[in-house]
Amino acid sequence: MRNYVAATLLALMAMMLFSCKSHNVNLTYFADAADGAMLGTNDYEIKLVPDDELIITVSSLVPAATEAYNLPMSSVSPLSQLPQQSTQRQYATYLVDKHGCITMPVLGKVKVGGKSTREAEEILRQLISKSVDNPVVVVKLVNFRVNVIGEVNTPMVVEVKSERFSVLDAIAAAGDLSIYGMRDQVFVVREENGSKTFHRLDLTNANIVASPYFYLRQNDVVYVAPNSIRIDNSKYNQNNSYKLTVISTIVSAASVVASLVIALAVK
Repeated sequence: MRNYVAATLLALMAMMLFSCKSHNVNLTYFADAADGAMLGTNDYEIKLVPDDELIITVSSLVPAATEAYNLPMSSVSPLSQLPQQSTQRQYATYLVDKHGCITMPVLGKVKVGGKSTREAEEILRQLISKSVDNPVVVVKLVNFRVNVIGEVNTPMVVEVKSERFSVLDAIAAAGDLSIYGMRDQVFVVREENGSKTFHRLDLTNANIVASPYFYLRQNDVVYVAPNSIRIDNSKYNQNNSYKLTVISTIVSAASVVASLVIALAVK
């Protein structure tokens, strides 16, 4: 009888503590890529949108001729500057308003919304050329940030220094996907036409380089979904305290039963 009780107790504990599933985890990127394959990519140029911050510098062979087209440095605000790690100098910035316009010295309001920085440079160059010979205009976007969250090793906000920035660059900046990240369930969350849209990328498929969401835009969010192992572990951790309480109760009850059986057997 005692052997039966002990065996039953061990079986109950084994079922609750050691039951598990077999999981297959795919950690491969571009699994279907052929050696030497050549795949086309989409244009990486980003378009300017409301609330973008721009650094605009205008110069020419005669500095005095373009001085009036540059913001005075005294107008710099604490938030309007390049990241400290890239430069110690502060720059005045232009804010793209809700109508897609910036307000330039001398020129007044100029519409740049929906244009690339290269196109904005050309628009401003043509306007300034009316009064200045061969002006050089440089437009730089300084608020290009991407959030990387989910199953990556270091979730973070990436301060992007170049307009050519892909989902792979974002993942690399965040320390790569963790072993729990699903390579075929990487989502890019993007604001388009006033609404948030979700787009799934499959990193096991080499054709993602042709996706219009392979290259990221300002304020994109990259989310990596967890695999079934992470989900199961999370469920276990959430219920761990409850399970331990149940096991403790079962052990205590079994101990009482065993004690009674032993006492009856002795009698």
